Amino acid sequence: MAKRTFDFLAATAGLVLFAVPIFLMAIAVRMGSRGPALFRQKRVGRNGRTFTCYKLRTMRQGIGNLPSHELTADAITPIGAKLRRLKLDELPQLWNVLCGDMSLVGPRPCLPSQSELIDARNRLGVLRFRPGITGVAQIAGIDMSDPQRLAAADALYSPSLLTDLRLVFLTVVGAGRGDAVRELGHNSVR
Repeated sequence: MAKRTFDFLAATAGLVLFAVPIFLMAIAVRMGSRGPALFRQKRVGRNGRTFTCYKLRTMRQGIGNLPSHELTADAITPIGAKLRRLKLDELPQLWNVLCGDMSLVGPRPCLPSQSELIDARNRLGVLRFRPGITGVAQIAGIDMSDPQRLAAADALYSPSLLTDLRLVFLTVVGAGRGDAVRELGHNSVR
């Protein structure tokens, strides 16, 4: 209950504080490429239920419903690359936190098609948590291209206010990274 109260209060404050910046970034996304400013995608949430996750769109229109690590860097728009690097594309997920679909801290929400990750998380008991904007695996730099390692890192999460504050702080100061996309030659861009 304390975690949900913290999430609700922090998401409310974050949406008030970042409303204007989110609006301005949405305009930049729309001006930078065709398509909507907000990206909506079905993701796997607590207890395996799906929900609609919101982000600022960082990819070109028509890319499809693939995980980031299966895309090449040319799928990312120039504005999107900057938003991803600064993790600003995640700010609309504060709405998901406010609605109770997500938490500030928890396992990264995956696509319903990522069955290996879902199975590993289920086996390790990770699906009992609400997915988070940030979490243990993100701070450790583990992305979804390594589902077994990611699920094992997610399983290390032990919810507490102090742990959540530490992980949020580390995220804000730049620890970890987002999900990788492949360069045309094999390296990754964040």
